[in-house]
Amino acid sequence: MQPLSNVLLKIFAGGFFRIHAGMLLFVFLVMVGVVPPQYLLGYHKALMLAMDSNPFMMLLFFAGWLMYTIKSWHYVSGQIFYQSQHFLFYSSNAFSRQKQITGWFSTQAAILSPVIVYGLIAVVLGFANHYYLLPLCILVYMAGLVYLSALIYTRQINKLVDGSSQSLLLRLSSKWRKPYFSLYIYHIFDARKVPYLITKALSWLIITGVFFVFADVKTDIRVAGIAMLALITAHIVLVFEAKKFEEGKLIFSRNLPYSRLSLFLNFIGVNLVLLIPEAVWLFARFSPLMAAELLLMGLSTIMLFHSLLYWFGLNMDKYLQWALGLFIVLFWVIMFNLLWLLAPANLAIAYLLFYNNYRSRDPGNLTS
Repeated sequence: MQPLSNVLLKIFAGGFFRIHAGMLLFVFLVMVGVVPPQYLLGYHKALMLAMDSNPFMMLLFFAGWLMYTIKSWHYVSGQIFYQSQHFLFYSSNAFSRQKQITGWFSTQAAILSPVIVYGLIAVVLGFANHYYLLPLCILVYMAGLVYLSALIYTRQINKLVDGSSQSLLLRLSSKWRKPYFSLYIYHIFDARKVPYLITKALSWLIITGVFFVFADVKTDIRVAGIAMLALITAHIVLVFEAKKFEEGKLIFSRNLPYSRLSLFLNFIGVNLVLLIPEAVWLFARFSPLMAAELLLMGLSTIMLFHSLLYWFGLNMDKYLQWALGLFIVLFWVIMFNLLWLLAPANLAIAYLLFYNNYRSRDPGNLTS
């Protein structure tokens, strides 16, 4: 193993497991404690075979693994900026980019080792029982998560060494009028291009994968609803970044004479811009009425994820738990063919959360 991999494994993988040992132990106890010991192997074998043979179960597992991966991104990205890790900005960049990616790939694989071990056992079990398509999807998904993580970390390390000169976008738009809702959009394309592009790549993989697996029922609106729910869940990092940007860079806006309704509509505008690629796909694939229904469902869901952060703040652990819980609940709502209910229900709940909690975290006065 190369020296860089050894250093990264000790600092980041070791640190991740030390910090999250309690959480991982709790998950392990839940996994082994939900059934009597004599039925434990049979229970997990049934779960794995369900994942190998049932696309719905596979998507549920994928959602859980994505949450775990996002949590690792949050931890490693935070650690990279600690003063004690600044030596990496110089020492790691002495290696070629390919060696850096390899080192981070090994580190992320170690962090995701509980997921990888469980997934590999499921793949072997699937092949042994003559399931091939979904086990291959599991392999590709796990490899994709690890590789994307390695790209993110490599980009972060190199970006800090490159400096923080103003981007071409900001130089070109320096004299443009910028509506309030557009500020986060400019921030994304100036400083958060990689997370945005990764999110859109995940969206494309989700859309392609879901409609490939469900090719025989691709006209069922529930399939499109599940795909939309999955790709909206893939956007939770951008939603978290939006709240972080608001609290860090837009704190001045607390004193502006904006009503809570206008601010809520502002965030709808932000998320609508973020979903433009998905909106193009929807209107290109489905009838205008169906596409509009799916887009409203997706927009309302992303607003619900956004408003949760006004309730408990920038708490990534709680945010991921709620995001996973909501994914499961909304998944079954769609399965019961109640997709039409989601847009009004999600928007109503999102606005209530936003209205009741925005002022409670506001140090100044806000027009209501």
